[in-house]
Amino acid sequence: MELWDLYNERRELTGRDHIRGEEIPQGFYHLVVHVWIRNSRGEYLISQRSADRPAYPFMWECVGGSVLKGEDSLTGAIRETKEEVGLTLSPEAGKLIDSVVGRVVNGVRFTDIWIFGCLSTMALFHWSRRRRRKWHRRPGWQKNKSESFLTPASWCIH
Repeated sequence: MELWDLYNERRELTGRDHIRGEEIPQGFYHLVVHVWIRNSRGEYLISQRSADRPAYPFMWECVGGSVLKGEDSLTGAIRETKEEVGLTLSPEAGKLIDSVVGRVVNGVRFTDIWIFGCLSTMALFHWSRRRRRKWHRRPGWQKNKSESFLTPASWCIH
């Protein structure tokens, strides 16, 4: 069972817990992170969603996910990156570039968008094999959103 902290509209912790998959109560928010990892050649790491995902199977995305109970945004970003692509990021290499509020199927959430530098593209070959992933240049990813191979959430860096 995955637990999240719930926040009020001012992004203050409320002391209430939330179980993943349940509807978020009216007036409460949870915290999500999107993590963009850029290498020294200016390419961004994207990974492919598995076939069994209910939303956007086989599409590509940046690292991301919900922040767990007791974590802050940066800690959640580092944990999600380790879980999804097997890369251990240094907290000092991260920069929060945006924070947005959005409505989702089961409630409302804050989304923090992080960018991290990664010195080597070679690290990609040492990561776990849990997901297909690749380095990709940002310019020319797609002509428009309807032709995109990226999930809608991954459009945040544009």
